[in-house]
Amino acid sequence: MKELEKVMAVQRMQNYIENNLNRNITLLELSQCSNYSPWYSAKLFKEYIGKGPFEYIRLMRLTKSALELRDNDKRVVDVALDFVFDSHEGFTRAFKKEFGITPKKYKKDKPPIYLYTPYPIKEQYMLNKKIDKNNENKVSENYFVQIINFPKRKFILKRGIKAKNYFEYVNEVGCEIWGLLCSIKEALNEPIGVWLAENFIREGTSVYVQGVEVPMDYCGIVPEGLEIITLPSCKMMVFQGEPFEDEDYDMAIKNLSKAINKYNPSLYGYEWATDKLPSFQMEPQGYRGYIEGHPVREI
Repeated sequence: MKELEKVMAVQRMQNYIENNLNRNITLLELSQCSNYSPWYSAKLFKEYIGKGPFEYIRLMRLTKSALELRDNDKRVVDVALDFVFDSHEGFTRAFKKEFGITPKKYKKDKPPIYLYTPYPIKEQYMLNKKIDKNNENKVSENYFVQIINFPKRKFILKRGIKAKNYFEYVNEVGCEIWGLLCSIKEALNEPIGVWLAENFIREGTSVYVQGVEVPMDYCGIVPEGLEIITLPSCKMMVFQGEPFEDEDYDMAIKNLSKAINKYNPSLYGYEWATDKLPSFQMEPQGYRGYIEGHPVREI
């Protein structure tokens, strides 16, 4: 069986789970999505995701239920029933075991917790596979640039050790940090990857970090192992590539990075300010294109 066929079978199961979290899901249904036997479907899922399908479903339901409790005024028992837990008590036990806090207390205090962040297996496969040299120009090299004023804000971050990019960072820190950052209700925007300027780097820590921006008056919890710093107001030159297909994930990033390296901001009265201020990248999402932002100052 070809590798891509296996990947697509698992992706179909992931999609089915995502769309049916509020109802009972059987292994037979997943096998019908994958087009393989129930036994082989479960085996494939475990092989590629690292968790069995029902453990995956449980984690997805607990994460979605946590977001419901955080963002909506719903009773714990109603959320439990919405996500197919047999009882209020069973939901409470599962929630506390996973997140270390009862759903009732979480609804009240809304502290940061490690949400489960599933990654589409197709995207991971496309990212890790070698790029076909014949398809290097498949992704459009067109991009959009704008200057955005960023206010003074706080930034909750997790430092690495030596990481200079996303892949090195994930090897040092792991992927779980993203779920924790996503759980911070007061976040101004989605979590981002950041290349710190030298004056923001502590000795023995990485250039590349992940974090989330919060308001200057943020007084919530800073999770253990993370820290909070202040980012000054600045102008950012934000680059956005065109939408791309999953299989073109890597080339979309490479094309925009090449364009940024060639870009001359002085033509528009600016110069790079990366010597003093951080740059950022947003999570690549095919529907919106790849996005990077780099600080500038007026000449």
